[in-house]
Amino acid sequence: MILAVSPDVADIVVPGVLVRRGVTVLAHDPRLDAPLAAAAAALREATGLEEATMATRAMYKRCGIDPTRTRPSSEALLRRVRKGDPLPRVNGLVDIINWCSAETQISFGLYDLGKVQPPITLRLGRTGEGYDGIRKDRVNVEGRLTLADAVGPFGNPTSDSARTMTTPETTDVLVVLFVPAVMPPAHGDRALAITRDRLAEYAGGVDAG
Repeated sequence: MILAVSPDVADIVVPGVLVRRGVTVLAHDPRLDAPLAAAAAALREATGLEEATMATRAMYKRCGIDPTRTRPSSEALLRRVRKGDPLPRVNGLVDIINWCSAETQISFGLYDLGKVQPPITLRLGRTGEGYDGIRKDRVNVEGRLTLADAVGPFGNPTSDSARTMTTPETTDVLVVLFVPAVMPPAHGDRALAITRDRLAEYAGGVDAG
């Protein structure tokens, strides 16, 4: 899986990419009940996440986006948990990715690889570009970091598209970590390793790059 990075965003974001084939996606995976509850409890008390949160906010600001009005998905998850809510449950695969994103404060994108049409590019959205969001109206990506394939934009660090969303029928997945360029590389590497391990444990399948 090759993901090209447009020169206009190369100094803003350094994406991490995982491809996993043959996964099993459960509508609700009871094995995640205890780990997610423990993770939420730990996040309510966690310190040291501010640097990663601010790095992701800085990535948004570099694109001219106010991260308070258009909040990164990683920060939105952390704020939700610290208000006393649990980590959201969607399906087993989404739950894993939300868990990883909240803990690392890196925004993740999760896509059904069978619904993506290569080539894939990470770039700024063009005039008028957008897509139907997941449980949302149209998501505008003009001037914003976006992933685009041969059909058009399908993801960004805040909200992904309904066109490429994962479901219990998904078997092959693409995971993209929107790692801010100012973030220490070790933090992104650690996030990739954690995500790979959790996918292997709870979703099965084979790591394909």
